[in-house]
Amino acid sequence: MLIRGCAAVVTGASSGIGAATAVALACRGARAVVLLARTASALEEVAAEVRACGATSLPRAVDLADAAAVAEVAAAIQHEIGAPDLIVNGAGAGRFLFVEETSAADAAAMMAVPYLAAFHVTRAFLPAMLARQSGHIVNVTSPAAYIPWPGAAAYSAARWAMRGFTAALRADLCGTGLGVTLVVPGKTRTPYFERNPGSAERIPGVARSFRTLEPAAVAAAIVRAVEHERREVILPFGLRLALLVHRLLPWPIEWFVARTGARRR
Repeated sequence: MLIRGCAAVVTGASSGIGAATAVALACRGARAVVLLARTASALEEVAAEVRACGATSLPRAVDLADAAAVAEVAAAIQHEIGAPDLIVNGAGAGRFLFVEETSAADAAAMMAVPYLAAFHVTRAFLPAMLARQSGHIVNVTSPAAYIPWPGAAAYSAARWAMRGFTAALRADLCGTGLGVTLVVPGKTRTPYFERNPGSAERIPGVARSFRTLEPAAVAAAIVRAVEHERREVILPFGLRLALLVHRLLPWPIEWFVARTGARRR
């Protein structure tokens, strides 16, 4: 799919991977980039960067876990710029907690964003994309969608939900002209760990040997994946290799992750 001239919707666009992806798409030639997240002031800063690349920017503050609010914003967006050519579901939230540390509200919130947010956004725009018979949807998840680690139960389950949603969506859209990509970045230098102190220490020791990614590098990988219509992108290389070995020999990898992961005190 060509980025140049397309209209894109990016969720989680106020910071991190979402913000970097919005700017990358604009600089690649997208005609319009819709920015969705909760914090209006942060969205305005990203919107200025998008406009500096020559694209129209539509920042919209919305709670992506609220289906009615998403539907309302989506209707307004389609009235302004038409059906998007590309959706990047990059919004994510959650903390690394053991099950007994996780309240019912925490668990619901972690499932709401990313999974329900991606579902609501995709559902809101999908009818128009299907009518046009073209477009692409990118879902961003975590390595926890493949190999959960100790002390991150609800977080891992929500990321598995994103992986499952992607596979189900791909089956749903077979033959429609729409493409679906799952993007799985390793640890990335975003505000997540600042907002969730103690989470970095719960990353399994084996994963700490992988290089930390910059948001711009992940954004560039997303752009390439859309242009080449790839089904799945895993980065960095060390993580991709580890997940490949896991597919062939799951038990040793899962044992090693569990042994080098967090322990209850």
